[in-house]
Amino acid sequence: MPHARTEELHRPPDTPREPRVGPWVAAGPLVRAAQSGDALALGDLLDLLTPYITRLCTPIALADAPDAVQEALIAVFRNIGKLNDPVALYGWVRTITVREAVRVARRTARETPVEHVDGLPDAAGPELASDVHDVLRRMTSEHRAVLVLRELEGLDEKAASEILNVSCGTVKSRLHRARNSFRKAWTR
Repeated sequence: MPHARTEELHRPPDTPREPRVGPWVAAGPLVRAAQSGDALALGDLLDLLTPYITRLCTPIALADAPDAVQEALIAVFRNIGKLNDPVALYGWVRTITVREAVRVARRTARETPVEHVDGLPDAAGPELASDVHDVLRRMTSEHRAVLVLRELEGLDEKAASEILNVSCGTVKSRLHRARNSFRKAWTR
């Protein structure tokens, strides 16, 4: 049996790490119980997932985040039986959530390109979180999604491309444009 440290050294460097402790590992029994029809376990699982799903949806779907969270939870509810490995719950939920958040943001079509907005926030102001939110609001949902996956979730381009269901080149291009748009909007 390989030593845990040796196993960690042989993991490819660009493979995103799944959490091995805490609520995600504890979710394994809930997933199995929910898959076997236990409604209480499914409710507990959805309660466990809601804060994480909300954290992902908020910067992507913005004002429509509650709708995106609801859609993601419905997708998890409907598809929990298709999850083969409960340990993969974290990545599986992330993929569903980001796709739903982008879909909801597109559907509402409330996006304003960064280049056409005046009066952007001052970077030195005391409301930094509000300023960041304001700049993100002016970006497309695709750009917000790729920023969330790279900057908040720490995923590489390959993992982000799988979640977004686009090519690696598309992710790189969107990331480049998103970062440039963010910088331009921030420094104006």
